[in-house]
Amino acid sequence: MATISVEGKDIEVDEEGYLVTLADWVPEVAKVMSEIDEIELTDEHWDILNFLREYYEEYQIAPAVRVLTKAVAKKLGKDKGNSKYLYQLFPYGPGKQACKFAGLPKPTGCV
Repeated sequence: MATISVEGKDIEVDEEGYLVTLADWVPEVAKVMSEIDEIELTDEHWDILNFLREYYEEYQIAPAVRVLTKAVAKKLGKDKGNSKYLYQLFPYGPGKQACKFAGLPKPTGCV
């Protein structure tokens, strides 16, 4: 099993880089994962990551991209709730990459 090192602790990830144990997530996990993907996290990234964590806590599922864009638009505004904006933040796919950084399972419907 692969691991990432976060604050001196090895945390297990699967073959795609998602956390094996969701309870291992702390904000520094997102920072380490984003560094691996060469993305500097901004406040805009954190808005989406925090939104995803709240969504998962409420529904116990990571949203697919279509659901994500609609839910973000409803909560954060249409300027942020669209695919173009989300892909600018998470170029490897806002569903997959953002959920991974947020410590959530891979969204259903993602290949």
